[in-house]
Amino acid sequence: MVTPTGLALIFDMDGVIIDSNPLHAAVWREYLMRFSISADEIDTRMQGKRNDQIVKELFGTSLSEAEVFAHGAEKESLYRARLSPRLEAHLMPGLRPLLELNRSTPLGVGSNAEPANINQVLDGAGLRTYFAAVVDGHQVANPKPAPDIYLRVAAELKTNPANCIVFEDSASGIAAGRAMGGRVVGVCRFGRQLPETALTIRDFNDPALAQWLAAQAPV
Repeated sequence: MVTPTGLALIFDMDGVIIDSNPLHAAVWREYLMRFSISADEIDTRMQGKRNDQIVKELFGTSLSEAEVFAHGAEKESLYRARLSPRLEAHLMPGLRPLLELNRSTPLGVGSNAEPANINQVLDGAGLRTYFAAVVDGHQVANPKPAPDIYLRVAAELKTNPANCIVFEDSASGIAAGRAMGGRVVGVCRFGRQLPETALTIRDFNDPALAQWLAAQAPV
């Protein structure tokens, strides 16, 4: 599953590199119980958003920036503690072989996830050496669905945005990938087609991915 020369692969973090969304949702439910705040539809309310955006939606916009940060930091600390002993088991199936086969391809990470979460996965699972560019939502003016994150990754990879293949699992991420002019592959563990994607796969072992990659060419 080697990517044709001239193309770059860019990966979102949650739901793409790591199958973490169920754990994030479970930890949000656990954390919100302390404040008697409803966690209804937390699975969809949190998806594709930066942590400060989620906190403001759940706790209200009257919080100070310090309070927003404190809630987000405490929840994410709890998440990392839950993830740490199961990190390898949560990596998306087929990810390591795909990265290893494409060591000579420009590879990047573009994610709204908290920097500490990104570092935990890349360093804890020994994945950082694969990626020439890692950008999070705090490094740009506008997080996803704006294209800023992916445009910065493409620039750091020295690759035309039109030659970037973006792997995403959320509507905001898909919108960001499309807005930057990239080719978006959806990752959906539930097996349903994600709208506005060129291809949707269950994970990186999906046989459709190899066939689709082989048909891609740089502009």
